[in-house]
Amino acid sequence: MALLLGFLLLLLELCGNTLSLGSRSSTEGTEVLELQLPATNYETKDSYKAGPIGGLFQIVHIFLRVVQPNDFPEDILRKILQKKFDLSTDYEKIIYYEIGVIICAVLGLLFVILMPLVGCCFGLCRCCNKCGGEMHQRQKKNGPFLRKCFAVSLLVISIFISIGIIYGFVANHHLRAQIEKTRKLADSNFRDLRTLLNGAPAEISYILSQYTTTKEKAFSDLDNVKSLLGGGIHEQLRPKVIPALDDIKAMAEAIKETKEALLNVNNTLKELKKSSAQLNTSLSDVKRDLEQSLNDPMCSAPPVATTCNNIRTSLSQLDDNTNMDQLPSLDKPIDKINDILQTNLSSLVQQGYKSFNDIPEMVENQTTDIISDVKSTLNSIGSDIESIGEQIPIQDQLSNFMGYINDTETYIRRNLPTLEEYDSYRWLGGLVVCCLLTLVVIFYYLGLLCGTCGYDRNATPTRRGCVSNTGGIFLMVGAGVSFLICWILMTIVVLTFVVGANVEKLLCEPYQNRKLFQVLDTPYLLNENWKHYLSGMVFNKPDINLTFEQVYSDCKENKGIYGTLKLENSYNISEHLNIQEHAGNISNDFQNMKVNIDNIVLLDEAGRKNLMDFSFSGIDAINYNIYLAELSKAPTKGNLLSFADDLEVKANHLPHGSLKQSLKNNAQTIRTIHRSEVIPLEQSMSSVYQSIKELQQKSSGLGMKVTNTLSSLDSAQDFLTTRISSVIVEESQKYGNTIVGYFERYLQWVKISITEKIAACKPVATALDSAVDVFLCSYIIDPMNLFWFGIGKATVFLLPALIFAVKLAKHYRRMDSEDVYEEF
Repeated sequence: MALLLGFLLLLLELCGNTLSLGSRSSTEGTEVLELQLPATNYETKDSYKAGPIGGLFQIVHIFLRVVQPNDFPEDILRKILQKKFDLSTDYEKIIYYEIGVIICAVLGLLFVILMPLVGCCFGLCRCCNKCGGEMHQRQKKNGPFLRKCFAVSLLVISIFISIGIIYGFVANHHLRAQIEKTRKLADSNFRDLRTLLNGAPAEISYILSQYTTTKEKAFSDLDNVKSLLGGGIHEQLRPKVIPALDDIKAMAEAIKETKEALLNVNNTLKELKKSSAQLNTSLSDVKRDLEQSLNDPMCSAPPVATTCNNIRTSLSQLDDNTNMDQLPSLDKPIDKINDILQTNLSSLVQQGYKSFNDIPEMVENQTTDIISDVKSTLNSIGSDIESIGEQIPIQDQLSNFMGYINDTETYIRRNLPTLEEYDSYRWLGGLVVCCLLTLVVIFYYLGLLCGTCGYDRNATPTRRGCVSNTGGIFLMVGAGVSFLICWILMTIVVLTFVVGANVEKLLCEPYQNRKLFQVLDTPYLLNENWKHYLSGMVFNKPDINLTFEQVYSDCKENKGIYGTLKLENSYNISEHLNIQEHAGNISNDFQNMKVNIDNIVLLDEAGRKNLMDFSFSGIDAINYNIYLAELSKAPTKGNLLSFADDLEVKANHLPHGSLKQSLKNNAQTIRTIHRSEVIPLEQSMSSVYQSIKELQQKSSGLGMKVTNTLSSLDSAQDFLTTRISSVIVEESQKYGNTIVGYFERYLQWVKISITEKIAACKPVATALDSAVDVFLCSYIIDPMNLFWFGIGKATVFLLPALIFAVKLAKHYRRMDSEDVYEEF
């Protein structure tokens, strides 16, 4: 209990020093980017496992629950503490609670008192040849059965005694091994406490230094106001403006493409007219030559006349099938397009693009002064934070507690060798106790071994062998030694049992289930004037609900000292770290931000007039069907190649002469005309046909296209005029909120870190656990309880073992006389 209170005072000392540290903070916040306190690593494990021997400890705990089944006496303990450990008034309740321990202790004391008396009487009785002391054994019919029963019983009891001795040896060794670990345990706890104390100032410095990271991020965004704020405004307007400009740009390209298409078609039509006229001339010449050839006298002869008439009737296939001259010229539409192109619509559109894309740069130029003011505000906040860090006398505030730790460590180091020296004496005494019991058991085992192996069932009691007699002597020696040492062993068992059982039930168990803290948290218990003792010690305000259990639980969960000790009752960090106040200073600067970009013109009046002129250029009014109809015709009325082949076949049927030769020559001329004039003409007509078809499609609905483009332009221009101010306000708020958000998150992170994470007091709870749960309960009490449990078990079993050993020795020892039966 004294050790527990000592560590509670250690906790109070830390509380007091932390309280004096409280008046220094003045930076709050949450995370900016990836703000996170560096992890602190501690050496001491927060849990202890006994290992395989833990199962034996559990057996002892079960035995203690049987002996002491009552719940932790919270009310009794409260009254005892309130009455300054005056037990006179509540002794009945104390006796009732301790009845199990008292009964066991009384039984042990009776054992201690009676066993020497019984042993003395038993020895005197045997010296008088009574109580089995007479070296005479009467022959009984069930003698062999009794001998076997006594031997088996003694063997079983000896095994039980051996188990108890093993418990004793294991507990004695384990206790010494754990005491040897005490120095290492204490050193690791003191190092962890120093890490806690030394780490708190470093953590606060780290938190304050992270303002630089936040400011650098904010400065980076402020320097990128062109892309962040200007780009945000630009992106808000882009979906409405860019499509309108793209439509105008496409219309400007369409004007140029239309001119090129008209020029191409017009020039090609001129070429077609020339080619068509040339073809007509060539065909006329051939036709005239054929007519002259058909006037040959041979054509009047009956056989040849029919052929000549057929040729004459087919000459119409050589006529021209097209009338290109009737197609109107496209010079007038081309002239109108040229007039329209006098205004460079593409250049005007690029000016609109440039005017719109210059928004980010305009924003940057107009916010230079505001950005400078915001940076100045941020620097001033940084200066305040740095000055706060300089005003925190952390090392001075924690020096007293560090001195207390050093004094405690010095005390432990000075007295630990004494503890280890005394433990070596204890270990030696425990070893002697276990060896004495081992000696008795060895006598019994040797007696059983010699008696069983040397027993001869055919030998009479007076003629038993030396081995059997030796076995009986071992048994009697074991019984004699048992009488000599059992009361000493039981005295040790009773003393360690009373101490170990009460410490286990009144300290270890209530500490583990935290009922002990609930007792200490009883109002007005430790100080009759204070409702809550811990808050009275920390704040001198005993009405604040600050309990030992809550502090221990929070420290166990590695929470910060500020939140654990509820230091807001002494120093409210929320008041000193006013997030809205700091954020408001920055917000005020952004509220003064004025951005004027109302003078954006997407397309001026010249560009609009240019579009309207294009819509009235008459391109869509051209009668494209006339061109398409004429160009879809074949150049000649007949197929010249077929005509030439037919002409040559007919000429071959004529007699040799000038007519036949003339017809063949004309057939060859027609083929030449088809190859050199008709085929190129057909290709040119097909190409022009496709060009006119495409031009017809492009010009279709030209007026509606221009109207829609101008409507889209008017809508975008109107959007810029009416909505740009609201977009600027919206994006400015977003931009400002982003900058302010960095500091709100930073200040919130600082606040959470100070209230929940800085000086996380887990080492304090671990040190308390190490002192009470590990050192006292696990290192000392558990092995000590296992020791008395094993030795007590072995000592109790010495009594029946003694009885059976004396009984069995009668069957192994060589008797001085025996029953003699005479034959009649």
